[in-house]
This record gives sequence, C-alpha cells and structure tokens, in this order.
Amino acid sequence: MIILLNGAFGIGKTTVARMLVPRLPRAVLFNPELIGSALQRSLRVMGRDVYDFQDLPSWRRWTIAGLRTTRKFFTNIVVPMAFSNVEYLEQIRRGIRRFEPDVPHFCLVAPVEVVHDRIRRRGGEPWAYKRASECCMAHESEAFAIRVDAGDRTPEDIVEELFRRIQSPASAQSDCA
Repeated sequence: MIILLNGAFGIGKTTVARMLVPRLPRAVLFNPELIGSALQRSLRVMGRDVYDFQDLPSWRRWTIAGLRTTRKFFTNIVVPMAFSNVEYLEQIRRGIRRFEPDVPHFCLVAPVEVVHDRIRRRGGEPWAYKRASECCMAHESEAFAIRVDAGDRTPEDIVEELFRRIQSPASAQSDCA
C-alpha cells in the first residue's frame, strides 16, 4: 500500500508520517521533496529558477519512478506531500496505480491561522506562509475528500485515526472533515 499523506505546509504531515511508519508492517517514509529540491538546485545552476518543483513534469515522473522502485522493497510506503494542484495529485495517483492498486489519500486539514502559527513556531520562511495559505484554500475542494482534522489534535491522535482507517478500508473512504 502507498499512503499519500497530503496537507498544507506546516500542518504536521512529516511528523505524522514518521509516527505512522512504525505501526505498519515493512513500511518506509518516502519524501518526494528530496527529489524536488535536487531538481530545483540543478535548474538553478543552469540559470532557471522554479518556484514550485511540483510544476516540473520531471519531478512527477521521478516521484512515480522512485515509488515504483521503493515498492519492490517495502510493503507499505507513507508519502507526506503538500499537493494543492489537483491535476498534479491525480497524475501521481494514476502513475502509482499502474503498479500499486491500494493508494489511500488522506488530507490533513486545519484553519489557515492554526497552520501559520505552527509555521511561526518553527521559525518558518516567508514562502511557507504563502504556500500554506494556498494549500488550505485548495484543500477545501471535494478533490481532497478524505480529510482528517489536524487543527486541535495531537499527532498521536491523528496517527491513531489514520491507522484505524487504513485497517478498515470502508472507513478510509468517508470524509471526516
């Protein structure tokens, strides 16, 4: 199973993903931001600045290829990623489904003020506030239907809910926002 853990910048995706991985058999965290950062640096060296690496078709292809390779070694993969562009999210999901049919997609949601406060407490960069606002707005869409409230809950509570939903596929299909 490849679990897409979506949500705004600063909402706690990576924290939750790190806590979820040990609860799943033969699981690993796969961070596609590492691919994106490497692509951004490479392009910067070539004189091309890219605001959001998700805009790069090569990032989406490399992410799918990386997940395909990782899936050969791990039963479960947890992917924290801040998707706000539905087209890009669907491209990734379609690519994954070519080799892994079980791809639950959860979207951690919280009011933008809560997310901004979390970013502020981490000493976040100015761009993170802008991207967090964009994500919070986008995640109101029905395209991000399996929403998990992350506003006033601990990461442990969120992990428990995700684990329960993963174990019971019928409940993974319902919205909890």
